[in-house]
Amino acid sequence: MKKTLIALALGAAGSVAAPAFAQDANGAGWFVNGNVGRTSVDKGRYDGHDTGYAVNGGYRWAVSPWAALGVEAGYNDLGNIHAKNVFNSDRVVDRRKSELHGWTAGVNGHFNIDPKWYISGRAGIYSWKGHGTSNDDINRHDLDKTSWYAGAGVGYDFNRNWSMGINYDHYDAKKDGLDLSTNVTSVSAEYRF
Repeated sequence: MKKTLIALALGAAGSVAAPAFAQDANGAGWFVNGNVGRTSVDKGRYDGHDTGYAVNGGYRWAVSPWAALGVEAGYNDLGNIHAKNVFNSDRVVDRRKSELHGWTAGVNGHFNIDPKWYISGRAGIYSWKGHGTSNDDINRHDLDKTSWYAGAGVGYDFNRNWSMGINYDHYDAKKDGLDLSTNVTSVSAEYRF
């Protein structure tokens, strides 16, 4: 009798838990997305904007009918910006532009605020490479470091597979007096398998 009660309890728990993980939230499953938009840097010698892009992929699990949480990895190129003179807006001796690109790995969420509209969030580590001049000297530095990124967005689910959104992301990129930290306002498209 004791074994039967334990078996029934485990069966009941499994039947209750299974639908919670089987619920199909928009945004759940494997996904790939791409962003393109305006990058902005306003640190030290770099004060300007360019066009940047990002490509990501990952997986989200449905945690409720309206929410999915997951993991992601991707690559981005955040554009190139001319250095300015510290005392005026003229270009400095180094006419080459800054460069910032790198790999991301983090967590993300897709939260439906109604059946079609959603808000999203993401955060994680950012392994970047950057090139540029610092405020302290005009020599060009080639740097790399692991830092962080975070962002949020809002968008529209056309169907279970396709969505488009608008995002704002920040990529932290500072080392040895060179600050290439970049903000990105972008349009994204996502496909879910």
